[in-house]
Amino acid sequence: MERVIVIGCPGAGKSAFARALHQATGLPLCYLDRIWHKPDRTEISPEEFDAALANILKQPRWIIDGNYLRTMEMRLERCDTVFLLDYPLELCLESAAARIGTAREDMPWVETEFDPEFRSWIEDFPKTQLPRMNELLAAFREKTTIIRFHSRQEAAAWLAEWEQARKGEHE
Repeated sequence: MERVIVIGCPGAGKSAFARALHQATGLPLCYLDRIWHKPDRTEISPEEFDAALANILKQPRWIIDGNYLRTMEMRLERCDTVFLLDYPLELCLESAAARIGTAREDMPWVETEFDPEFRSWIEDFPKTQLPRMNELLAAFREKTTIIRFHSRQEAAAWLAEWEQARKGEHE
């Protein structure tokens, strides 16, 4: 596991899982939201984003946190492991609402409200984003390890088990 992407519905906890994986593995961590969004709440151009992403993908080791479906195929071409956080919609909505007003290292600003457009994006995710993600993952399943979690407990248990196995290798 050298080149990892973490994807899933907004509010699923992709960034939190990516941070825990970064701490466990030491792999460099990149948040796509930090690249795309500027502190003034504007975005960089798609060309600038693609160039920044291409620079990350050239590196031998990384964790990339974020969906950005338009560029997912280029990440799947380079990664060896995908974690899909496929959690219930209500959990994602609750989590996104709960983080309002909290500074996050994965975003360049603090959200002050649960933006209705963002809420709608989350609500539509299972119909608009997840089917395409599943198609892309199916196309890469022969060359990529794909791990799908259906709960945070599943993800935490996998990480704890992986860390334990890793410690056993070094004893």
